[in-house]
Amino acid sequence: MAQRTARKKEGIWETVKTVFWALIIAGIFRTLFFQPFWIPSGSMKDTLLIGDFLFVNKMAYGYSQYSCPLTGSHIPGTDIRINLCPFSGRILASEPTRGDVVVFRHPTANVDFIKRLIGMPGDRVQMRDGILYLNGEAVPQTPAGNFSEIQEPQGPQGSLPCRGVPQGQECVSERLTEALPGGPSHDILNAFDNGDGDNTPEFTVPEGNYFFLGDNRDNSADSRWNPVFDGQGVGMVPAEYIIGRADRIMFSSAGRSLLYFWTWRADRFLKAVD
Repeated sequence: MAQRTARKKEGIWETVKTVFWALIIAGIFRTLFFQPFWIPSGSMKDTLLIGDFLFVNKMAYGYSQYSCPLTGSHIPGTDIRINLCPFSGRILASEPTRGDVVVFRHPTANVDFIKRLIGMPGDRVQMRDGILYLNGEAVPQTPAGNFSEIQEPQGPQGSLPCRGVPQGQECVSERLTEALPGGPSHDILNAFDNGDGDNTPEFTVPEGNYFFLGDNRDNSADSRWNPVFDGQGVGMVPAEYIIGRADRIMFSSAGRSLLYFWTWRADRFLKAVD
């Protein structure tokens, strides 16, 4: 009897050790290599849909303090912020490529955003009548059909995909293929003409900063707006706020939860992010 009790205690202790080391390894893996990210909004449609689940490659551009989990979060009930990587700048830094889909920490709101990198340091960026201009030159756009979806709540927040359309009806956006200079071509959506961000001043990207846009141009809070002055958007994003590159969608759920496996989209398993 005593021998059986000892073996039982030993088995429990081995299980505890296994779980402990598994958590340590998972924490190291998440801190150094990849971070899970779930798409909560439609600002990157149709490249990324609400409910896409992907891993962010944190090795792509090196590490900053914002590459560490929970950095910038408050300890509940206090004004103390967590900083698991107490250093400035970037370690093993490399420059992102124009056209990359990048996850970064919002410079003022302390939440993670995902957008497409458009403007490099020193670039001049402007929107004119819905056309992107880089350094005074229009970026070519070619028609690519339409993107349509049903007007119904999407994701846990219950966001509706378009404005002014009754529920159950079809939302239709013009789809265009945009060819960035020296970068890949990608699709963008034009939900309606004369949107708030279709005409902007010319922005010059400061050294050490980057300019980001959402692919769903009429439904994206991005670098066209300064959060300090306009109360929305992200403004210019300093290099140290970049977390990593989105390379591949692991799976995608069209329902209100990732756990609703019967709502997973069969055509998005292991889909490359272009």
